Amino acid sequence: MRSRMRNPADVLSGAAQTLQELLKTAHSAGVEAQTLELVHLRISQINGCAADVDGGARSAREAGVSDERLLTLAAWRDTPYFTPAQRAALELAEAATRMADRPDAVSDEVWDRAATHYDETQLAAIVLMTGVTNLFNRLGATTRQSSTPQTYTPVRNQP
Repeated sequence: MRSRMRNPADVLSGAAQTLQELLKTAHSAGVEAQTLELVHLRISQINGCAADVDGGARSAREAGVSDERLLTLAAWRDTPYFTPAQRAALELAEAATRMADRPDAVSDEVWDRAATHYDETQLAAIVLMTGVTNLFNRLGATTRQSSTPQTYTPVRNQP
């Protein structure tokens, strides 16, 4: 498939840098890099953004995500490879991505499960990562980005 145009975040001056700063902020909040990369990849799978699925799988592998997790991410609820904290983050990210699927987009039960594993700063990071990934997906899918967008560069937690 041929791209319709360059990624809009690359076309508009300062947009890519702003998005990278948001990612950097999300990655600095104490959530494992692997978890944030799984969130990014799962959302990209849901949204059908080929460029971000490709890039997300590569960056998840670079962050140390196991092949078992990468290969079963679409069925994470039914596999033993994910930690309870990762499951809670994925459930929250899916609910926030599929907002139109239910009247209460993110139920109290989903939120409370995530809040048992993450503090407010970490929850903010997961929600921010979810929102930014949905934005990346919409930019990529709308303009038919066929390779990893220049704008998404994974940011690792600092030791």
